[in-house]
Amino acid sequence: METGRTSGRVTLATVASALGVSRATVSNAYNHPERLSPPLRLRVLQTARDLGYAGPHPLAAMLSRGRVNALGLVYDDPMSFAFSDPAAVLFLQGVSEVCEHEDLALVLISGGPAGAVARVALVDAVICYCDVPADGKLAAIVDRGLPFVVVDGPRLPGAGHVGIEDARGAASATRHLLDLGHTRLGVVALPLVDDGWEGTAGPDRQERAHYRAARERLVGYREAVEQAGLPWDGVPVEERAPYGRDAGQRAAAALLARRPRPTALLAMSDELALGAMVAAADAGLSVPGDLSVVGFDDVPAAADAHPALTTVRQPHREKGRRAAELLLRPDSVDTEHRLPVELVVRESTGPPPRP
Repeated sequence: METGRTSGRVTLATVASALGVSRATVSNAYNHPERLSPPLRLRVLQTARDLGYAGPHPLAAMLSRGRVNALGLVYDDPMSFAFSDPAAVLFLQGVSEVCEHEDLALVLISGGPAGAVARVALVDAVICYCDVPADGKLAAIVDRGLPFVVVDGPRLPGAGHVGIEDARGAASATRHLLDLGHTRLGVVALPLVDDGWEGTAGPDRQERAHYRAARERLVGYREAVEQAGLPWDGVPVEERAPYGRDAGQRAAAALLARRPRPTALLAMSDELALGAMVAAADAGLSVPGDLSVVGFDDVPAAADAHPALTTVRQPHREKGRRAAELLLRPDSVDTEHRLPVELVVRESTGPPPRP
């Protein structure tokens, strides 16, 4: 059989003719190897290499079957957030586990101005790991008619939703501090509105809180405080930007500069809480002797902190798995999954200091 390199354009049909097999056989060698015996597939691939055929064009193959076998994962934050934020990393692991099991590609998509990337990304369905304003960055996903699931944001018509019991978790953290005897609390907040605000978040700003997770956690804190007979307006809320440990450190420093200062801080994430613990050390305060700190997330660094951080545990990897699995079952996309949380008590909380 002549298998030397030929002149002109080499196609799948060229390889099939050289081998004396059907075009479907050559196609299966690339797209469905399980349908061929190993020796036959090796013959096809070797002949294709000898003839200079690189295989079916990926875009042509995608168009022919109407699928690209890829899920998109959209972030409202810069792309680096997916690899730097501990909670986001755990979530990404959960999504990738499902993609690996189902032999799917995973495409990371930054929100970007006007959803430019989302409008052209080659994906079959999308996980939106962010809040989703109706006229915001992710309008492109809705316009394209792609199936999508929102994680931690608001429910949208026709979309699946995966979230956690934010308010219940925040209330349990607050009750824990109240039961220990704390009455002077402060809140280290996630961004409430996407405007780069740095300062105290008063009642008006709390009412305007855009992001669902931050809004729900405020609700939980407030409900527990008021149920204990304490005034919510006596609990200062500090907000700094951009989000991260440094923001937590600066927000906590402002809270600890108050007189009388809080004896306990409720941080809306572990990253903020770890920053708050640095602020306490800078102020010469011991945790939990002078100040108790509670986080939210239970990322690995929480248990490794000194002292270990009391926090609200949420199932980050399970959230990722559940979101990806929803998109694999089209009949289940328009459903809501609310995952439970639990308070994990460690060494960063204790009774308030004596007067």
